[in-house]
Amino acid sequence: MANLNNKNFSLNEMMVHIPLCTHKEPKKILVAMDVDEEFKNEMNKHTVEVEYTNLDSLKSKNDQEFDIIILGKNDIDDMLMANINKILKSDGVLAMITSSYHKDEQKLKSDLTLLGKSFWIVMPFSFGHTYAILASKKYHPTADINLQRSDLLDDLNYYSTEVHLSSFVFPAYIHKGLTNIAKR
Repeated sequence: MANLNNKNFSLNEMMVHIPLCTHKEPKKILVAMDVDEEFKNEMNKHTVEVEYTNLDSLKSKNDQEFDIIILGKNDIDDMLMANINKILKSDGVLAMITSSYHKDEQKLKSDLTLLGKSFWIVMPFSFGHTYAILASKKYHPTADINLQRSDLLDDLNYYSTEVHLSSFVFPAYIHKGLTNIAKR
């Protein structure tokens, strides 16, 4: 049975399973955010190598070695993007927490624009009261979802294949407001 006592289950499940069920064959993951044991339990549902770190350690890495990078809420800038581009593989996926359209529309647009310089696909997604961005160099989060992976995950409270798909759907005014900024 799923653990409903964890207050972060939606964050943990969505920040793990959205990128890991989007990438075709993730093997090596970098997580640069504060995580709890439940986040690690969600990550352990996938057969991947995970490195938990902080943003400062991104600067010390040199090779394109990561399939997926997961970031907490950050002020992303050109320097951080240069480090991400240096270590993310050519078919890599980035998931990061951002501001909501209602709370700070300009921050969301700024994050999407900056990520759009390096990624083919840059799409916001939401769950609960959290907004995040999935940026991908190759895989589309709804067209390329790995159904064998997403449909077979067990012991979940929030994430499902249907929630994965619907988290990228927004009301018309937000969709219009992000047109030519989000890369869908």
